[in-house]
Amino acid sequence: GVVEADALLGADLVRPGDVVVAMAASGLHSNGYSLARHVFFTQAGWTVDRQVEEFGRTLGEELLEPTRIYTKPALALARETETHAMAHITGGGLANNLARVMPAELKATLDRGTWTPAPVFDVVRKVGDVAQPDLEATLNCGVGMVALVAPDSVDAALARLADFGIDSWVAGEVSEDPEQKGTVELVGQHPGW
Repeated sequence: GVVEADALLGADLVRPGDVVVAMAASGLHSNGYSLARHVFFTQAGWTVDRQVEEFGRTLGEELLEPTRIYTKPALALARETETHAMAHITGGGLANNLARVMPAELKATLDRGTWTPAPVFDVVRKVGDVAQPDLEATLNCGVGMVALVAPDSVDAALARLADFGIDSWVAGEVSEDPEQKGTVELVGQHPGW
């Protein structure tokens, strides 16, 4: 059960060299709708029935995209791989949520160049003229969950996530950095941004 899996994971298990495996979000999930509504409805004056070329569907259909649920894949990773910690990317964005599971003496560095966020994130950014730090502090920007995995379990973790139909990739790694006090740093830039 969940209690069993929780006992297997924790920030005290995270170590230098762990790999950050990112799991794709299905869209905005349940975060940032205040920002999205402000940008689309207040700033741009769009309606829910507006066809948005970048989405390939209406704005309303995009905003109603169901939130991906990671429970079964996360439990499988906890049971079948050497996964040391996980973070669900909710309100507050990727860096802030991942920082919650980082020990004070370690740092996670993620390369934005390893993924292209779904079009909805780029459209919010461009239409609302939203600065990237604000966007990343509010939205998941295409990553719904991350796992900190031992290097020799990465291939198994990626394969297991694929079994569940979840796109996943290596987004970064954990290193020693006592000066940073458990921080998460996003470097590089998303392709096309």
